[in-house]
Formats: sequence, C-alpha cells, structure tokens
Amino acid sequence: MKNKEFLTNYLIAHRGYHDLKKKIPENSILAFKRAIRYGYAIELDVHMLKDGKLVVFHDDSLKRVCGVSKLINDCTYDEIKDLKLFNTNCNIPLFSDVLKIVDGKVPILIELKYYPKYGYLERKLLKELDKYCGDYAIESFYPKSIYWLKQNRPDVVRGLLSSDFKSNGSTLRQIIGKTLIFDIILKVDFISFDIRALPNFFVDKKKRKKTVLGWTVRNKKDYDKAIKYCDNLICENMKEY
Repeated sequence: MKNKEFLTNYLIAHRGYHDLKKKIPENSILAFKRAIRYGYAIELDVHMLKDGKLVVFHDDSLKRVCGVSKLINDCTYDEIKDLKLFNTNCNIPLFSDVLKIVDGKVPILIELKYYPKYGYLERKLLKELDKYCGDYAIESFYPKSIYWLKQNRPDVVRGLLSSDFKSNGSTLRQIIGKTLIFDIILKVDFISFDIRALPNFFVDKKKRKKTVLGWTVRNKKDYDKAIKYCDNLICENMKEY
C-alpha cells in the first residue's frame, strides 16, 4: 500500500517559502532552504529543457521571472544558467540540485509542466527520483502525464491538478475541470484543487475517498475558507496564519 500520509502531515509551501522583500524568489534554492528550516513541505514545478535537463521553474516563458522573451522549453541549460530570478542573486535551479538540498528532510510535491513529447519528461523525472531517498508526490494539470504514471509507475503517489477555469477556459474545459471527470480513468491518489472554485460538489465527493489539497492560500481569509473543504493546503505568506 502506498504511503500518502505525508500529504497531510506538513503545510505545503507554494514554490518554496519565498519572499521577494527578502530577496528570496519563488522556486529558488533559498526558498527551498527556508521551507526546510521552518518545517514546511515543498511544492515546486519541473520543466524539461531542449537538452534534456530538468529545471525547477513555473512559467512556460522566461519573461515574468527573468525578463527574457523566450519559452523555457526552447532553451538549453547553458543558455539559462546565468539568468537571475526577479533581479536577485538566485538562478534557475536544476531539479537534481534541489533534490540534494532537500535530501528527504521534508516531502516534495512536484508539478509536472507541459512537454510536447509524451513520456519523455515523466521518464526523465522518475530516473532522477529513483535515486532519491525521501517522500514525494507528483501532480499535473495534464491528464496524459498522470496516465503515463499510472501505466508505468503505479507505485508513485500521483494527483490531478484542477480548477473550474472560469477565468481562462472554454466551456468544455470548465466542465472537465470542475467535475474532475478524468479521474474515472486516472484513479489518482489525491486531488489538488483551486481554492477560488470552492466549495465544489465534485471535490466534496472525492474527499470522501481520497486526499484533497487546496491551492493557493495567500492570507488568513483564504486559509480559513479553504481548510473547511480540504485536507491540506498549498500556501504562501505562512507567517500570517
């Protein structure tokens, strides 16, 4: 039986425990070290570069974080390794370097980002994780990624990220998102759902049988609302609550 208790034993720091006022940007080594220091689990995002290397970075584009108008999947690590996150002294970290820093001290919640070649990112990620000693779970908005895990690595704790997509989705996407209908096939271990779309009848129904995480809590008001509907929360600004 899979061990999934770690999903609820630690509050989860969204992209690490970051704070730009202190020059600690999201998805940075400093943010991950700070989360470890305060005893939070770490949520992070993984992209695969053109040269096959895995990096921890959220956006598809480098523009918001690094000021470069280029898609991250179109870059090699040599092309991005010296870029700075939000004009701080922090660089985009390799996933392997993050694993060395965390070293099993706290659990890791890994969001798989989009990669056009099915199975490439997933296979590469698991190759690195198979050498890692520590609790982790993998989640994604992309059902194909989760399906690959189900078919190839059913031992891995896997989750479906979703929302009602009211602000940026077609009617079909909104229906698929809020009903969690893909879970009929995926049979995930947990649901990770947008707190802005709570309460949700379908999420409540899933919660009877599996863990529900809520994203992203940024203040005490969010926390007090979301904790009513979720087993655990993915948070920022944890000092506020």
